[in-house]
Amino acid sequence: MEEAALSPQEDGFGGAPFPGSAAADRGGQAAPTPSRREPPEVEIGRIKQEGLTGRQLRMARRVAQKHGLPATSDYDAVRLLRKAGIDPFQTANMLQLVSSEEGGAKPQAPEGGARVQLPQTIQPQQQQLPSTQVMDAADRAKSIQEMQNQIVRRRRKKLLLLATRLAALVLLPTLIAGWYFYVVATPMYATKSEFVIQKAESGGTAMSSLFAGSGLATSQDSITVQSYLSSRDAMLRLDEELGFKAHFSNPEIDPIQRLDADASNEEAYKTYTRNVKIGFDPTEGIVKMEVIAADPAFSRQMSEALIRYAEQRVDNLTSRLRDDQMAGARESYEEAEQAMLDAQAEVLRLQESMGIFDATSDATSIMGQVNTFETQLQQKRLQLQQLLDNPRPNQARVEGVRGDIARLEQLVADLRARLTEDGQQGGDSLASVSGQLTIAQTNLQTRTALMQQALQQLETARIEANKQTRYLEMGVHPVAPDRATYPRAFENTLLAFLVFAGIYLMISITAAILREQVTS
Repeated sequence: MEEAALSPQEDGFGGAPFPGSAAADRGGQAAPTPSRREPPEVEIGRIKQEGLTGRQLRMARRVAQKHGLPATSDYDAVRLLRKAGIDPFQTANMLQLVSSEEGGAKPQAPEGGARVQLPQTIQPQQQQLPSTQVMDAADRAKSIQEMQNQIVRRRRKKLLLLATRLAALVLLPTLIAGWYFYVVATPMYATKSEFVIQKAESGGTAMSSLFAGSGLATSQDSITVQSYLSSRDAMLRLDEELGFKAHFSNPEIDPIQRLDADASNEEAYKTYTRNVKIGFDPTEGIVKMEVIAADPAFSRQMSEALIRYAEQRVDNLTSRLRDDQMAGARESYEEAEQAMLDAQAEVLRLQESMGIFDATSDATSIMGQVNTFETQLQQKRLQLQQLLDNPRPNQARVEGVRGDIARLEQLVADLRARLTEDGQQGGDSLASVSGQLTIAQTNLQTRTALMQQALQQLETARIEANKQTRYLEMGVHPVAPDRATYPRAFENTLLAFLVFAGIYLMISITAAILREQVTS
């Protein structure tokens, strides 16, 4: 059956060509058919593998149209031109095509009247006859084997290019980073410490005491201390006391971590922020600090110095508030105390100037004397009346009694004058002195009461100021390590590999997307 299928069959036309074929169009002379010829699909597949550009394909289509070849696609145009012995990519053919286009020749439009838009595939006007060549199993296997070999070569080429890019963009930078971390990097020692800022306990409302023991009560102070320890001020103080710049400018430190000898404060601050790491846990209120240096002892000294700076900053946080609370109370107390002293000095002055310790007791004493002398005066008057009742009184006794009466009256008058009138020598009366002393003593009592009240307010302000006191409590004291903490060679090398791989992946994805957008 195979031999019968492959043997020539009579088609009823004899030796004449088939009507409508290319041989009939050439005058009935049939073109010689090769014994074995590849199908057009295989030839087109090979042409596609040549990697022709879009411009070359468009030029081939235009040359094929110029020569009247019935090409159904750009690759078919290249195949037909080569089969006709015409190279579409020769300079002469291209120049001839350009000159013909400049001369006004335009491609013929199809019968439908629509202009051909290149490089779209032109559907043939007439039905194309199937090829008379039939592929056997060997040709088919050979074609498949060639395609598989081409696929394998193309995959190997792409894998080789991918391996080259990975080696240049990922593996080589990773090896360089690993060499630096394992060989070149200077060992660094890290001293860790933790502390918490406490607030003096105070009795208050239930809501205020609810957050008294949590980190929320001192979170603002902790954040302030953290900001201060991370500031340039702390770095400058550390450089003045311990020589921060000189330590990190040591030639024994590798060039990447080393600080220049004449480095500015900004460069030193970058090194400071890289080697002094301070964190704050808001849930617990703990400030964690890690200080890195090339020497473990110097790392511990830096940590202790920064903790001392933090204690000073904590003390200064509430000092102004406490001073403001104490200033008004202390000023009021001092004024009240001075007024009390002035009132007491006035009382003492009156007592010294009048020669009276207590006006009330002196007035009582004088009144007692007045009463005594008035009693004696009444007795003398009765005695005088008794003498005058005699028919012949003794004049000597009468005159003596009268003299006693006059003296007693004068004495009582003087004593009463001392109580109500000014003295003969310009002194104040006892009543005036008593009034002045009473006013001064009342003023003294008032000033004393005000001073006691101001003193009580001062004590209250002192208690409130003590409630605002902050102090730093160490949780973990700084201890110098005995082994280098950094660099972590394996972890850093692995991280470098992941970083470079991620960068390469991002660049590859971006390039693929851009290439797809451009070629679409």
